[in-house]
Amino acid sequence: MMNWVCYLLRCADGTLYCGITNDVEKRLAAHNAGTAAKYTRSRGPVELVFVEDCADRSAASKREMSIKKLPRVEKLALMQVISG
Repeated sequence: MMNWVCYLLRCADGTLYCGITNDVEKRLAAHNAGTAAKYTRSRGPVELVFVEDCADRSAASKREMSIKKLPRVEKLALMQVISG
């Protein structure tokens, strides 16, 4: 059974990127190799700053969309949940 997560990255230019995966380490390596997403390709290296477990792929996608709609300040507050 796959464990889907929604994650947030901080790019080298300070921007944030949200995505989903069932293998965080592999996806993070792909982002840093420039092979995961067009957005992060030119903004690496990236740093994982938030991970949230989801019930399944559908739930992860819904969470990703809700996070993407948040203002930057609220995305930054999510990061405080795991680092603060």
